[in-house]
Order: sequence, then C-alpha cells, then structure tokens
Amino acid sequence: MIVYGKQISLYILDNFPEIIEEIYLQKEIDKRLFYRFKNLEKKIVRVDFKRAQAMAKGGNHQGFLLAIKDIDFTNFKEIKDSSDFLLVLYNITDVGNIGAIIRSAYAFGVDGVIITAQKNFSLEPVIRSSAGAMLSMPIVLEPNALDLLNELKMANFRVYGASLDGRDIRGIKFGKKKAIYLGSEGEGIPNKIVSKMDEKITINMVREFDSLNVSAASAIICDRIANG
Repeated sequence: MIVYGKQISLYILDNFPEIIEEIYLQKEIDKRLFYRFKNLEKKIVRVDFKRAQAMAKGGNHQGFLLAIKDIDFTNFKEIKDSSDFLLVLYNITDVGNIGAIIRSAYAFGVDGVIITAQKNFSLEPVIRSSAGAMLSMPIVLEPNALDLLNELKMANFRVYGASLDGRDIRGIKFGKKKAIYLGSEGEGIPNKIVSKMDEKITINMVREFDSLNVSAASAIICDRIANG
C-alpha cells in the first residue's frame, strides 16, 4: 500500500513507524529527517519525478512516498461492547468527506467509524484524506445497513439519524451508548432504515439553507455530543 505527502509521511513516522516497509524520496530532505527514516532500517529509494507521480497516481506527493503494511478493517464484534460513541456512514463515497469525518471523529472522542452500504471500499485513499487519523481509529466495514442497525440495538446502542426534519441536537440528551447515522448529500438515509431508528436529529441554523456538507455536519454533531 502506497501513501504519499509530507504530512501523512511524518505522521506515520512519528506514530506508526512499525508499519513502514519502504521509503521513497523524490527530492533532498532535511538531514535530521533523513536519518530518522534511515534509523528505521528500511530500504530508502530515490525516485525521479516521473516515477513518483506514477506511484502517487498524479497526487501531490511533495517528494514523500511510503510503502506501508496493509491495514485491516475492524470487526464490529471487537468494538461493540467497549464502545459508547459510533459514527455510521451510509453510502458516503467521497474520499475527502470520509477523511474529514474520521479526523473530526477522532478529535472529538468517537470510538469507531462504520462504513456501510458500500460493496467496494478502499482504505488507501482515506488514510491520506484523514491526515493519518484513520490509523488511530477503528474502521468497520458492514455492507448491510439494516442488519447493522439491528446489531447496534442488540448491543444496547440508541440509534440516531441525521436528517433535515429531525429534532435540534441541542435539545437532546444522549445516553451512554449512541450511534449516529450520516447519509450522503444526494440520497440521505433510506426511509426503511430511518423508520427503525430511535430518533432523527438535525442542526438548526440561523439562516435558511438546504444543508451543510456532511463532513461539516459530522464535526458539529460530534462536538455537541462531546462538549454539550
């Protein structure tokens, strides 16, 4: 698995050096930083711009690319008893949104993020878009959103869905175990799933507006749950 970019490379170097398998550098870097990479005793490869661009698939690598070990999804059974606060992303496919949601979820104390209603999901681009936060957060892949909802309830979670016609989040007292469903801007969450939820929630706004971007809404919801 290849990740690229200076920020994510340094984050991995600082926090997860054990997952680094090879280091690819496209330009000269600070000597102290170079020796930090060298001390990992992993292969360091100098690559030209053309190869670096190919490895990053045209992305902004800033001269830093890492080959890292494959990251596994977490099984829901591993976290359901130890978690009190989960986010469920229903059919959210935009990598930038998913990464931003994971960043704010990690910052505000969410215990895990569950990706649902997606058949094919790749962790590789999300690692970068989450600025590395994904490596510190359990990520669960559960294709069937309805089955997941039933499992959450059986594990004593109260299940909430973000919706424009929901109740203002500021007036809700959340229980100890809560799971928040967030839907894509285009489709939202299907009625057959919403109908089985405990409550719909929304963010009241001062000015009339259709909706917030899902990643912005997620950050506000997480903050209000964490900090009141």
